[in-house]
Amino acid sequence: MARDSTKVVAGSNGWWNYRHQADACHAYQIVKKNGIPESNIILMAYDDIANNPENPFPGKIFNKPNGEDVYAGCNIDYTGSSVNPTNFLNILKGNKAAVKGGNGKVLQSGENSKVFIYFTDHGAPGLIAFPSEYLYANDLNNAIESMWANKQYNELVFYLEACESGSMFEGILRDDIKAYAITAANAEESSWGTYCYPDDQINGVHIGTCLGDLFSVVWMEDSDKKDLRSESIDTQFQWILTTTTQSHVQRYGHLGFIKEPVGNF
Repeated sequence: MARDSTKVVAGSNGWWNYRHQADACHAYQIVKKNGIPESNIILMAYDDIANNPENPFPGKIFNKPNGEDVYAGCNIDYTGSSVNPTNFLNILKGNKAAVKGGNGKVLQSGENSKVFIYFTDHGAPGLIAFPSEYLYANDLNNAIESMWANKQYNELVFYLEACESGSMFEGILRDDIKAYAITAANAEESSWGTYCYPDDQINGVHIGTCLGDLFSVVWMEDSDKKDLRSESIDTQFQWILTTTTQSHVQRYGHLGFIKEPVGNF
């Protein structure tokens, strides 16, 4: 099977939301390191953090204290106003003609593809946020069902970082379309930032905002340390579940392939 399609989204803008674009660029680096060609990675990020006037390290973004610059080599396909729910859904469905702005990249996955989607931003019951619009749970799930019906994947994994993120899938995501989702929080609670003051330091300098989100940092730092060719999706979930201590991580959908290695995606 082809593990050839990855979609990463930071759905926010503004310096105080630094952590979302830091999460997204870190995720980009992980999937690239694990063999996904950059041509098959699609990244949406407003791109107003690295060169923000408030950034004490111009042109750089960090996802943990004294960590590596995750912005270097983080190639963003959709920036500014092109980071919106309509584009996001059309990219997932491979509808290139309907995408506006950005470089026009869309998922070109097929019936044998393994697709990984990661989204990080704010949320509320039944929705997740983009810089100026919302994406609603039914619209997201309808898009996933459309992808399945149109044979755009064989197996799909979705990691979602947002407050009340469980509400995007709870009672909605079908378990018969081979889509598996884990969320940072249940349907009724917040997810939380991490590496906030006083831990927001790079070489003794405070960034002045949180460097990451707890759920996201947990799965990504695990992915940095482990051999993803042997760690299973279920093993990583159990680690995330016990290590994300400020919210209740959930999983939804199809569980038939969770013994596969994370690296397959």
